[in-house]
Amino acid sequence: MNRQTVIIIGGGLGGLFTGALLTKEGYAVTVLEKNAVIGGGLQTFTRGGVSFETGMHILGGLRPGGSIYKICRYLGILDSIRLRDVDHDCIDSITYLSDGHTYRIPEGREAFTAYFISEFPSEAQGIRDYVEALYRLADEVDFFYLRSGGDELFSHSEQFLWAASDLIAHYVHDPHLRDVLAYMNPMYGGVAGHTPAYIHALINVLYIDGPSRFMGGSQQMADALAQVIADGGGRVVSGECVSAVHVSPERMATAVETASGHTYSADYYISALHPSRLTDICDAGAFPKSYRMRVGSIPNTYSAFTLYIKLKPETFRYINHTCYYQDDYGLVWQHGEYDAETWPRGFMYMTPSDDPQGDYASKMIINCLMPFSAVAQWSDTTVGRRGAAYEAWKQQHAERVLDRMECLHPGFRTCVDQLWTSSPLTIRDFYNQPEGALYGVRKDCKDIMLSQLPIWTKVKNLLLTGQNVNLHGICGVPLTAVNTVEALIGRDKLIEKINRMDKEVGV
Repeated sequence: MNRQTVIIIGGGLGGLFTGALLTKEGYAVTVLEKNAVIGGGLQTFTRGGVSFETGMHILGGLRPGGSIYKICRYLGILDSIRLRDVDHDCIDSITYLSDGHTYRIPEGREAFTAYFISEFPSEAQGIRDYVEALYRLADEVDFFYLRSGGDELFSHSEQFLWAASDLIAHYVHDPHLRDVLAYMNPMYGGVAGHTPAYIHALINVLYIDGPSRFMGGSQQMADALAQVIADGGGRVVSGECVSAVHVSPERMATAVETASGHTYSADYYISALHPSRLTDICDAGAFPKSYRMRVGSIPNTYSAFTLYIKLKPETFRYINHTCYYQDDYGLVWQHGEYDAETWPRGFMYMTPSDDPQGDYASKMIINCLMPFSAVAQWSDTTVGRRGAAYEAWKQQHAERVLDRMECLHPGFRTCVDQLWTSSPLTIRDFYNQPEGALYGVRKDCKDIMLSQLPIWTKVKNLLLTGQNVNLHGICGVPLTAVNTVEALIGRDKLIEKINRMDKEVGV
């Protein structure tokens, strides 16, 4: 067994998956998490006796045969997490208030195609070609399917680096259909003319193939991953915020210091932080000035304002899929814009599953995308000390969201028992994300190399993992963890082990 030591900075999804996989490879892993509870976007919190998820609401790739399913089985945690499939005949619904029409998206490539053809028969061929393009682009990404091989950015087809909005427009002429086909935009922070087509394709294919959700909250996955690390002799330490990374003149990381005054040393160091946060805490000579400037210039994705609602018992029926709403067509690419008079023009809402789940929901989460500029006037404040004006602003925005919910579900306000809110400031401070970036750095097809960060950094024993490297979310982050581990143990070695187990055990 390899007993080289590794320190991982950040105990969220990326840090925990990377730590668990390295533990399986025999490394002695220490994960340092700044918050009191591990998990990052996997963490749950309790208000009013109800547990709420902080970020990991919709899960792709966790059906048998999916890439994340295979990774979880390899780690031995499948029995520790409780999942339920969303409705097969409606994985998502999208309602437009302008015409009152609700689109109910079914699971599966063929059903997805047939549904949209039934809604827009004059666009039949374009819809077929568009769905074919989604799967073709996704198939170009080997790591998405845990296949051995290269993922060199410029060895892909021409459409791979088109803008997602242009890909849709290439196949579809109806402006309403163009808007509906972009409904998953909130899942990746899309920007018209900038978000690459491959990002759009990967996210869409992931969920068209069938999403799931946690039963009883997402903390169970964080705890299961931490247990893998502990069982392998490692440790996950919460409440340890890394405040400094010391680097020798030879550009070797030698130790990290935490805000509580502790020092940790290891053979290797892996950061799951936003890259600009990492450069901020490294010694001044760790990175060339050009690298620091480049990292600091990468645009971030936008953020979110979220309502966490405790529902009165037996007042609102449980919905076993995610719901999207838009004021009107033509607005789906404008979530990164903020107008105080017209916000919100769209959001997504869901009733997370209890364990067991009855006919009625106990809670609802409403996620409204929002740029950091909306709260910039309070950027110098800290949690719990933002002032009365901020609290009034949050209340005003919560009331606007409830007004929209009344339009969607008349009488909804009478179902609300208690509610709590978070803003881009909450995401900034909790996740340690500049500008409260919901999905980290923004991939831009107009300057794709700017946001392409290699796993190895300029510091020889310091690596990257997490949502800022390849792809965010429940699929992208664990797959990036595989890439990070293979940077240490050798290319394709871990993928081969995962696939070997998959063949031996069977789906």
